[in-house]
Amino acid sequence: MCGIVGWYSKCHQKDDKKVLKKMVRTLKYRGPDQKGFYFDNNMFLGHRRLSIIDLENGMQPMSYNGYTIVYNGEIYNADVIRDKLKDKYTFKTTSDTEVILIGYIFYGVKILDMIEGIFSFCIYHDDKLFLARDRVGVKPLFYYNKNNNFMFASEIKALLKNKMVKPIINIRSLQELLSLSPSRIPGSGVFKDIYELRPGHYMIFENSKLSIKRYWNVKNRKCNDSFLDAKKKVFELLTDSIKRQMISDVPIACLLSGGLDSSIITAICSNEYKKKNKQIETYSIDYEDNDKFFEKTKFTVSRDDQFINLMCNKFNTIHNKKIISQRKLAKYLRESVLARDLPGMADIDSSLLWFSKEISKDYKVILSGECADEIFGGYPWFYRPEVMNRECFPWLDSIESRSMLLRKDLRKKLNLKDFLNQQYENIINEVPKTKNKDDYKYKKLFYLNMTYFMPTLLERKDRMTMRASLEARVPFADTKLIEYLWNLPWNYKFYNNTEKGLLREAYKDILPSEIAYRKKNPYPKTHNPIYADLITKMLKKRLKNKKSILYKVFDINELNKLIETKGESFKDPWFGQLMTGPQLLAFLYQFDVWAKMYRVELNI
Repeated sequence: MCGIVGWYSKCHQKDDKKVLKKMVRTLKYRGPDQKGFYFDNNMFLGHRRLSIIDLENGMQPMSYNGYTIVYNGEIYNADVIRDKLKDKYTFKTTSDTEVILIGYIFYGVKILDMIEGIFSFCIYHDDKLFLARDRVGVKPLFYYNKNNNFMFASEIKALLKNKMVKPIINIRSLQELLSLSPSRIPGSGVFKDIYELRPGHYMIFENSKLSIKRYWNVKNRKCNDSFLDAKKKVFELLTDSIKRQMISDVPIACLLSGGLDSSIITAICSNEYKKKNKQIETYSIDYEDNDKFFEKTKFTVSRDDQFINLMCNKFNTIHNKKIISQRKLAKYLRESVLARDLPGMADIDSSLLWFSKEISKDYKVILSGECADEIFGGYPWFYRPEVMNRECFPWLDSIESRSMLLRKDLRKKLNLKDFLNQQYENIINEVPKTKNKDDYKYKKLFYLNMTYFMPTLLERKDRMTMRASLEARVPFADTKLIEYLWNLPWNYKFYNNTEKGLLREAYKDILPSEIAYRKKNPYPKTHNPIYADLITKMLKKRLKNKKSILYKVFDINELNKLIETKGESFKDPWFGQLMTGPQLLAFLYQFDVWAKMYRVELNI
């Protein structure tokens, strides 16, 4: 994995190369192994490399015959494409970077239909830029296009390092942050004039004009597969995805929570390692003294330890359990804002950031179970009527409560509810239509999750792991699997009236039954009251500064109520099932930290 930066201008100034290098420097942690630059009259390119494939020869920017590429990602079928091209070109490296570059030279935009993997890249040739992003958006790509300057980067912070790009938050930015956060509108960079290329899209910048086109989306197709056919097909597709994503010239490890998704990945990886007389290493995270304070809820029904031990014993893994202290959990809230460039998922982010840094002491690559719930129907809004039948985004039931936190003069001005409803309508209009009303209802949920909820978790995974110079691969985000599941009947996925019933049935013969039928648990969070005390004190301290953005946006009386009750006065989860109580206080703390660190200009 890597960090990429580019700046096109026909009026580059004397110091612009220094500015480009500063922009690249902000992404050092995404690629600590190597750095590289390309400069011509109009185009400046920069790259930071985390070496995973062809450690010696994969240096970037890479050029051939007038074409130059900067690329972030992994192509899992690079060997297949390389074989197709071997009669036309003699490859000089075994890197997937060269495969994309040469593939584009021979196939043009059609190369996007051929490659399977996670990626964002730019190819520059003959004063033309071609940029593309993977189908589901595992790898990021932000851009700025104004005043005859076109810039792009893996992260927002790199763009903001250029003084042309201002950290302006306007009315629309604030509406997005306060109604949808930590999710984002597809294509939005939140800051004024900063955008993100949407997943499954490419763009061309030529003759000062920018054009954007979609090259991939789910499509309605007739599927006559029986449940047994579907079970077999899912096993084949997912197992193949896991095996392909094990490709690496450095050792890999797996995250293991003892849940269904991570256990499937661990089982397949362990079996592959066993063929080579090796053991796979696994990692899990827990919180200091969580055993003393854990309480069952309708979402979190059990602790992970016994299930992790069951998997480790059956598959002979070398397991590493990492326990984060409450103080480190609070401390890393600040750096996780820097990682994301925006206020995020509070300690759900900070714990993953710390965890990733622990893993990166030993590994550069991990496999993780993100995206399974979105495509197999694991969340409550897929099957609980009271959640599923909400009028808008089913994981956002807090819009009225969110609005009440605002200053009174901003409640009407921002009109969060109408803004949220408009974004919902915009995305629903993209859903491929079908005549079957029941089928369409579930396809809407699938599409909402694929375009909003899933990218939020993928963004979290990319930013927190890459901040630790760790590459995270997500086998469930395989587009062949997604395309197949899109057209399967819902009752297959909810087989036996069980969340992710199809996935459970597909892997029940290789997993312990306790794992195959374990109730879904969300990502673990702390239950320790020490954390609530810490974050309450931290937020109080931020509020001592009367110039804080919190005073400009929120009703201070409402914030004081939150502090007095340690978040309990806000009754609805801020987002999904996780951000309640102390997590909301932590979000507000992050909001203030972010505004100060990024020198946010509030233009409302």
